[in-house]
Amino acid sequence: MIDRTLWSYQNIAAHLRVQRDTVRSYRKHGLMPPPDVVEDGRSYWYADTVRSWAAARPRSRG
Repeated sequence: MIDRTLWSYQNIAAHLRVQRDTVRSYRKHGLMPPPDVVEDGRSYWYADTVRSWAAARPRSRG
């Protein structure tokens, strides 16, 4: 089943356990996928998009 729940920066930050500004920085530097939906100038990603991206991204050392 596909999860089409829309996630904001805040939802993504909670999923990744980072600050919202960190997620904004990822986007600014082209490190995350483009938004699936833009409404009223706000960007949103499907939960499945974020989960797939997060699973494929390199982990930090530490």
